Amino acid sequence: MPDLIKASAIEFHRLKTMVEKALDQIDDAQLNHRAAVGNSIATICWHMAGNLHSRFTDLLTTDGEKPWRDRESEFAERKITRAELNVKWEQGWQALFATLATLDDSQRGVTVRIRHQPLTVEEALLRALGHLNIHAGQVIDRAHMLRGKDWTYLTIPPGESDAANARMPAPGDTSTAR
Repeated sequence: MPDLIKASAIEFHRLKTMVEKALDQIDDAQLNHRAAVGNSIATICWHMAGNLHSRFTDLLTTDGEKPWRDRESEFAERKITRAELNVKWEQGWQALFATLATLDDSQRGVTVRIRHQPLTVEEALLRALGHLNIHAGQVIDRAHMLRGKDWTYLTIPPGESDAANARMPAPGDTSTAR
């Protein structure tokens, strides 16, 4: 598969953007709201950022589970401001994107370690995408539940699939307008 690093970067950016669009739809109280079961949106995002920061800082040279990371504290119940979350959030994503910018597909097979387990760079990226997708889904679902009928869909809204498909170019069609 050529250009795995570039394709991964695109997918990570898409995921980050979708979570941020969900976060934009909720207020600070909702950000910290903890349902009877599960974590608050703030807690999930805090964990995502901590994971990214740890995994992708010095990816090629140190274990992805850094000694300075306190994973358990990421799940501690806390009330944080959106500004505090944004700092932590950007720190994690910056570690990822800075590392991706230094990689190319020739390094896909290089061995890295996460919790002492050897993985290729390719496996580490796929693992990170899978992990982040789970949590992104949690954030989006919780934001949707909190927002209720005022939710703005991040992808094709229910009932609009046919119209969206009609707007898609046909195979071989190089025009952008339909």
